[in-house]
Parts: sequence; C-alpha cells; structure tokens
Amino acid sequence: MKHSVLVSTVLLALSMPPVFAAEVEHHHPHDEHPAELQLNAGKQWETDAPLRQSMTELRQLFASNLEGIHANEIALGGYHELARNTESAVSRIVAQCKLPPAADAQLHIIVAELLSGAEMMSDHANAGTARNGAVKVIEALNRYGQYFNDPGFKMLSY
Repeated sequence: MKHSVLVSTVLLALSMPPVFAAEVEHHHPHDEHPAELQLNAGKQWETDAPLRQSMTELRQLFASNLEGIHANEIALGGYHELARNTESAVSRIVAQCKLPPAADAQLHIIVAELLSGAEMMSDHANAGTARNGAVKVIEALNRYGQYFNDPGFKMLSY
C-alpha cells in the first residue's frame, strides 16, 4: 500500500500543471510533457551529478538481478524489494532535479516508465506482472542511457 501512495503522489506531481508542479517538488516551470522521448537537436540531453548517481545505482541494482529476472527465478518478495528501491531512487531524482526545463520534461518520461515498472512489481502484483515490471524498468534504464548524456552509464543487455 505504501508503494501505491508514493507512486500515486509522484505521478500526480508529474502530471500537475506547471504552476502547481513547481510548488510540489521542482523549482522550475515545466512545458507540456512530450509524449515520446526525443533527442536534443540530435544530441543526448545533459545530466547532473545527482541524476547520474541515482540512475547508476538503479542500473547496478537491476544488473545484479538481471540473470534472475531473465530466468524468471526471482521470488515475489525480491520484486517487491526492487520496486521499493526503484521508488526510492525516483524520489531522490525528483527531489534533486536541477535540469533545464526541456531536459526535465524528457526525464519525466523516463521517471513515469520507472514508476510504472515499480508499480507492476509492488506488493499487490503477481509473479508474472512483477517480472514484466522489472523488464519495464530495465527498458526505461536503457532509454535513459540512449537519450541522456551519462558517459559512465552502461546499457543492460536483456
């Protein structure tokens, strides 16, 4: 239940109009969020140190569980823990966001994907849904690596 509240709160904050979103977590206005990820005039979006650190930690967590996810050998409780860690990382990302508005809008697409995957792995999920949630998080991490300039970030092979 705690996970659903966190996910709902963050998704609500991300979907609020710019004037309200600025008051909740961020300190800069947001343009309308694009429906799909885009490069910044053909280049990756810039990142900052807190974002890179949180995304690297999340990537390492899923890398260490990749074999179990792929082989469908993770117990449901393991997926619940992955969900909690994903939500925690997203909370840090949102709280520490200092990206320019256009990059931030793109990051929100990744954040929404991460939270959707975490929700699928949460306490009320069954094993099949939880595994699909983990795959969704892995795909979101790889999309981050594709669209954001994070030289130390390595894509996960799945």
